[in-house]
Amino acid sequence: MADALAGSMVPMGLLLPESILRNELVAVLAAFVAINTIVYVTLAVAKILPKVYFSDLVDTRNRRSETRSIDPDAPV
Repeated sequence: MADALAGSMVPMGLLLPESILRNELVAVLAAFVAINTIVYVTLAVAKILPKVYFSDLVDTRNRRSETRSIDPDAPV
């Protein structure tokens, strides 16, 4: 009886027939899902990382040569 049941059982993990899985539409859908996943992961990682400001990398601020503080000994 075990031999009769073994022949009629579907292997684990096989949900759709191979003819459907080899279809061009399924391949396009799989490519879309793959690209969407890569974009989502990239955006998630970019959101975790700290912001980089261009002004922090290049110091172009015009600093005063003299202090305008009330205290004349204050740092510039």
